[in-house]
Amino acid sequence: MKANKEFTDLGLEFWAYIKLLNQRLGYFEYKSKSNPNPNFVIPTIKEIKQQFDNENLDYSNLIVDDKWTVLGKKLEQYFLYRKEVLNKYVKPNLLNAEEAKRLFNKLKKELKPKNCPLPLNKQKKEKRDYAFLTCIVNMLLESNLSDNPCDYDPKELTALTENNFPLRVFSKRVDGAFPSVINPIAIWEIKEYYYTTTFGSRVADGIYETLLDGLEIKEAKTNTGKKIKHYLIVDAYYTWWVLGKSYLCRIIDMLHMGYLDEALFGKEVVDRIPKIVKGWLKS
Repeated sequence: MKANKEFTDLGLEFWAYIKLLNQRLGYFEYKSKSNPNPNFVIPTIKEIKQQFDNENLDYSNLIVDDKWTVLGKKLEQYFLYRKEVLNKYVKPNLLNAEEAKRLFNKLKKELKPKNCPLPLNKQKKEKRDYAFLTCIVNMLLESNLSDNPCDYDPKELTALTENNFPLRVFSKRVDGAFPSVINPIAIWEIKEYYYTTTFGSRVADGIYETLLDGLEIKEAKTNTGKKIKHYLIVDAYYTWWVLGKSYLCRIIDMLHMGYLDEALFGKEVVDRIPKIVKGWLKS
């Protein structure tokens, strides 16, 4: 999915309000026996006033005479939009391990990959298998890139150069780059956690790594004029939806803050990657 243009270019102050309210009020309601399916939190005027008063903060940019200001209304609209897109778009696209394996086998039979890597996951014993999402992405890339080069597994840091001089070298390795990790048109990260039973720090760190890449790409574009497309590709229903809904919220936030060009969720890659590659080739 791409960002909704209604919620882009809103400035860091807007996102400061979003982050503060999510930190204080939570991303979704507390799960209990009486509330087994918690809903995403949509802050009310009363809740915002109370929270800001508790912290000795001024809410007049958001609320005046118990009514939303223009900025406050935009804040409410974004929370509602994020809730809707997560429930109606993200959730249905996320797969479990069995579903991902079936999709992998189907595409492997249809696409007949020749040169792209099909790596195994890092699990052991009965869970040892292909890294389904990574393999699916690689097969779709190969089938749509034709004979164009692609680095499916960069072993070095992303770098930007000009006239053979280095301009920028980013801080971490990514999961893929087109056509090369040097002066790429696009880079991507893949986060698949089909067998994870807890939402641990390693999963959370994946989000912060994506944010770091996005910040460095944005800085490079601002100060060198070099543009790189940046994609985050994630899957695993249990990990992201059951355990990590708050991090899905953060992905949607990063997308609208301009740190990602697209976020792809589960089976969405089958439809989107061919269209994305078509755009790369035009570049």
